[in-house]
Amino acid sequence: MAACRNFSRAAEERNVSQPAFSRRIRALENHVGVQLINRETLPLSLTPAGDVFVTQARMMLQMHDDTIERCQAIDAAGENVVRFAASQSLYTTYYKTHIASLVPEGSLSIDLNSASWPADKFVNALQQGYCDVILNYWHSSMAYLAPLEIAQFEYLSLYNDQLVPVSKPAPDGSAMYQMDFQEKLRVPLLTYNASSAFRPVVDALLHIHPKVPKTLSVSQNALANSVKALISEGFGLGWLPLRMCASELASGELVRAGGPSWEAELDVRIYRRRENKKAPLDELWEKLTADQGDD
Repeated sequence: MAACRNFSRAAEERNVSQPAFSRRIRALENHVGVQLINRETLPLSLTPAGDVFVTQARMMLQMHDDTIERCQAIDAAGENVVRFAASQSLYTTYYKTHIASLVPEGSLSIDLNSASWPADKFVNALQQGYCDVILNYWHSSMAYLAPLEIAQFEYLSLYNDQLVPVSKPAPDGSAMYQMDFQEKLRVPLLTYNASSAFRPVVDALLHIHPKVPKTLSVSQNALANSVKALISEGFGLGWLPLRMCASELASGELVRAGGPSWEAELDVRIYRRRENKKAPLDELWEKLTADQGDD
């Protein structure tokens, strides 16, 4: 109905008669206690309450589908497969070179949906047993990771990275936008939204720095790759993990847009439940631990 805006067409799509479909809608409105459809407009329209109901209903259906998907994934994986989740930036900068090669073929199952998960979903997925390990950035400002600091979880620190401000270069090779000096115009920031792991880190840098130039947030994204693409096009200044932009900094395609005081140290960690004793997970953990010893 929300898509068709017409009772007859909506009834046809549901393979019921129009009177029966109308009775169902009326029964739904009676159950909710409010009018959901404005019948005085042509085509029909949703009332404000109807808009809210449709939005929430879609979210509940998506949650239902996600729950079924998780249950099926857990059942399919069994005891011989490690279910792995990571952010998009870590999939593209670390997973293939340092994780995938450490486990036998077929014993690691990656969830590519996790590339776009909000930051706190990684914690929930590990707590609920949807995945066996998560690969994540860590910084003291990332409060959502606090539940993983308790005894039932353990982690390995795999390497250190930095979150650095970068910009497209100006014609003279300097940064087009800078954080280290006051400009007449506001500095356009390409930053992260509330679902990103990097949002609290950038907020902390802006909060504690003694000299913050005038800024204007021109975009907020969940994914570092999206921020990087906009920076490369010259739309503003943004923060990226150093490993993600090292080649562009070396070639001059991007340049640093602030000194050390505008950078944050990041720890890249892999987390697991201590009680999870899957053989391939223990094998992976041992190899990662040995790699640390070789560094």
